[in-house]
Amino acid sequence: MVNGRTPSVKDVARSAGVSLGTVSNVMNRPEVVSPSTRERVERAMAELGFVRNESARQLRAGTSRTLAYVMLDGNNPFFHDVAQGIELAAEEADLSLFICNSNGRAEREEIHLDRLMQQRVQGILITPVNPEAPHLAEVSRRGIPLVIVDRVGGAFCSVSVDDVLGGRIAVEHLAEQGHTRVAVVGGPESIGQVRERLEGARQIWAELGLPAEDLTYLPTAALTVAEGRSAGERLAGIPTRRRPTAAFCANDLLALGLLQQSIGAGLRVPEELAIVGFDDIEFAAAAAVPLTSVRQPRQELGRAAAQLVLDEATNPEHVHQQPLFVPELVARASTVARSRAY
Repeated sequence: MVNGRTPSVKDVARSAGVSLGTVSNVMNRPEVVSPSTRERVERAMAELGFVRNESARQLRAGTSRTLAYVMLDGNNPFFHDVAQGIELAAEEADLSLFICNSNGRAEREEIHLDRLMQQRVQGILITPVNPEAPHLAEVSRRGIPLVIVDRVGGAFCSVSVDDVLGGRIAVEHLAEQGHTRVAVVGGPESIGQVRERLEGARQIWAELGLPAEDLTYLPTAALTVAEGRSAGERLAGIPTRRRPTAAFCANDLLALGLLQQSIGAGLRVPEELAIVGFDDIEFAAAAAVPLTSVRQPRQELGRAAAQLVLDEATNPEHVHQQPLFVPELVARASTVARSRAY
């Protein structure tokens, strides 16, 4: 402190015996300052306890050294893993990351975007409620790069996983285990990934020549553990002769809820009910019966998205890209006898 106040650039210059311009160069272009002068200025900063006003510098520059990620559901570990990938890329670019949670609500998403535009962030990454929402286009209109994460982005850069393929490989795996009655658990269908995973399941079921009525769709109100438990109760209410012997859940939280309910009801997994999830979050492998899941490269999605938004922010020749990642099945004990699980 200097006389009870926060030290300024002028105080640093006075203490080091240099001009204001020299102090500015030490902070912004240290390579143009001689080592001895730079050392003197840095020593003065340390002695005074000077901390540069980054907000003021960013205001003058018209942008901040911050990226933002608006995640869809803060309760889902999948999005935290994506955020870790974004954060790693931001750190490599010497940027900070601000994380928001829309909680699946379009109005909350729009409020977050308005605030982020006011903060003049360098770029925004978002897993949107609706990829076609007008407020996404408004971000782009204001000149802020925006990348869609875990969705196909239309007019924007995006990174996503082939969800149709994911649905196919999940149900094909169950068919290979000998199951001819399968439930697909997930919803609401307003979520693009749910629709596409269901589409993939139906595609492969038809290609395998299995009766359409033996692929049962159990819609849910959300992609949560509680909804997975509810789906398990509904599944148990289906007459035995028509009841599915296996279930493909649209995400791991649903699958974990279904697994909880099934074990609680005394069912043997996978002997009486095989279960496949989607995402392969950390809890999948740690479940009471390790969960078979369709793995998404979560951190890679985040890192790729951050690299795209940074390229759009800094590269005048930037071209929009929409890479599509390939999912893979990780078979565990919830579908495969323990001696065969891997």
